[in-house]
Amino acid sequence: MKKQLFILAFIGMFSCKSDNTTSVTPDDTTTTSDVDISVVQAKFSNSGLSVTVEGNYLVIKSNGIPNHKSPYFQSTDARYEAYNGTNTKFNLNPNRISSQNLVFKIPLHPAKASTHASTPLGPIGVSLNGVPFFNQYAGPNQPLTNEINSFDQYLGHPQLTGQYHYHQEPAYLTTQNGKSAFLGFLLDGFPVYGPQENGKAVSNADLDTYHGHSHATAEFPKGVYHYHITDADPYINGSGFYGTAGTVSQ
Repeated sequence: MKKQLFILAFIGMFSCKSDNTTSVTPDDTTTTSDVDISVVQAKFSNSGLSVTVEGNYLVIKSNGIPNHKSPYFQSTDARYEAYNGTNTKFNLNPNRISSQNLVFKIPLHPAKASTHASTPLGPIGVSLNGVPFFNQYAGPNQPLTNEINSFDQYLGHPQLTGQYHYHQEPAYLTTQNGKSAFLGFLLDGFPVYGPQENGKAVSNADLDTYHGHSHATAEFPKGVYHYHITDADPYINGSGFYGTAGTVSQ
């Protein structure tokens, strides 16, 4: 048992942690203009959130604590909930959720980038409840194959510093708001939507290499490029940011 816990701790120390930024050549001609993402400012709701407009950025400050229960809270915490999901291979990792000091500076008027930087490990965006989105890797170019088994019933988990995050569909938010709902932003300012559209599941084949497409949405009736979460790798984002990423400090 001690050997097994040591191995789990070792994995938790290094997963979801480092950075690897490159550029890829754009392969589409979609453009977006006249988009002001502050129109959805009021949709962000969690006691640990501050959302303001500062110059050309939407600034979201978050403690990163999810507004739902999890087995990753300490067992003495009122927010603790034992795992009750459907993954028979669930394996609790050794990390526990702790408060963060996250500041996301997201472009208020997102636009397509001339070159598309790959997403880093760590936060690549922020969901409506202030929990960060992470990309499709457990480590540098390491798939989530094994790490998925540590995702709780809401499909999130914490890394070494206690930063809770989603690599996949934020199940609590889609349960509350619907499978086609607006769920947050990536750091480039383009919105993230759920795994359904017009009552149908979105597949990777429906999306471009960055894991998105353009058309009108309820929040952006004039049209906007947006990402969709899907149930298969790469889940949230594909070959990189469609636009130019803002910053996140932590």
